[in-house]
Amino acid sequence: MSGRNAPKGAGLPKGIVGYGEAADELVVQYEGVTFDEVHSDVLHLVPALPGRILDVGAGTGRDAAALSGRGHSVVAVEPTRELRAHGQRIHAGCGIDWVDDSLPGLVLSQHTGQFDAVFATAVWMHLTSAEREVAMARVAALLVPGGRFFIHLRHGPVPNQRRMFDVSAAETAELGRRYGLRTIHRSERRDLHGRDSVRWSCLVLQTSDSDR
Repeated sequence: MSGRNAPKGAGLPKGIVGYGEAADELVVQYEGVTFDEVHSDVLHLVPALPGRILDVGAGTGRDAAALSGRGHSVVAVEPTRELRAHGQRIHAGCGIDWVDDSLPGLVLSQHTGQFDAVFATAVWMHLTSAEREVAMARVAALLVPGGRFFIHLRHGPVPNQRRMFDVSAAETAELGRRYGLRTIHRSERRDLHGRDSVRWSCLVLQTSDSDR
């Protein structure tokens, strides 16, 4: 397992160090593509009926706003204050419930209960192996029977001042299996921002339809 240590960032989850300083640039990048483009391979698996959805590492709220627009009740978790502020500004009035929280613990003290779907787009590879273990158990517990976990994994060079790990789709699917989540979708795609050195894995994991 290889990773790059983050710079100083006392008090911040290590996986998000560097994002606050780059927030003004990242908002252009994140909002420059649409929810439908990012999730084109799995749109048919997004709950069709209005439900309760958790977007972990919501960034500027692009996905959260699109999901809210589809009639879902959305909790957007974003630990980077600067990105959260951009999201609250850009998507004001969308009915998104913003939360300052993060994996692997994901306390959600004000949002008890389970969710029909959990999204983690470009988040999972920021977690260490031990953190991913804890995070998968937490997500599995947060999903209703038949609930789905949507994951996008980034592969490629690690940007300066970021912490990322080389996490494979196969490893992620196996970890999910150990916590009762079966893989119902797995695909690869090119980078939507035209970076030839970057590619993405997309997985959807689903809980059993019966109560665990």
